[in-house]
Amino acid sequence: MSAKFATFAAGCFWGVEDKLGKIPGVTETKVGYTGGEVENPTYRMVCTNQTGHAEAVRVTYDSDQMDYEALVRRFFEIHNPTTLNRQGPDVGSQYRSAIFYHNEEQHLTAERVKEEMNQSGKFPYPIVTEIVPAGDFFEAEDYHQKYYAKNRMR
Repeated sequence: MSAKFATFAAGCFWGVEDKLGKIPGVTETKVGYTGGEVENPTYRMVCTNQTGHAEAVRVTYDSDQMDYEALVRRFFEIHNPTTLNRQGPDVGSQYRSAIFYHNEEQHLTAERVKEEMNQSGKFPYPIVTEIVPAGDFFEAEDYHQKYYAKNRMR
């Protein structure tokens, strides 16, 4: 197995983790916080909208079974990438749409797919998804990990 990482933010991390975790080739998911200025943030801190962190999912995938581009395409399918700092009823910068790339190849792939999606006409408004370098990823509290699976939600 050739394990690689990808990190995405697309609203509340519970649903994002559930959707990304069901993709064949994804071997592990962890929810957490990234993209902010505060070391070791807690859920309560992130919810104040003052840490700069996004609720995010770090995906481990087997690159022998799937590629990064397929993950990026799925990311754009599972949320509305045209709403700034919002997904459905969840509002705040912690719910922003973002791709946190781990290397230049991921950066170029994410930019290319975003542009392709913008040109496709699939979305009625321009995509606002940030594409930024991955920084420190702070795992969320245990009760957030696999939340939907633990609570039988869909």
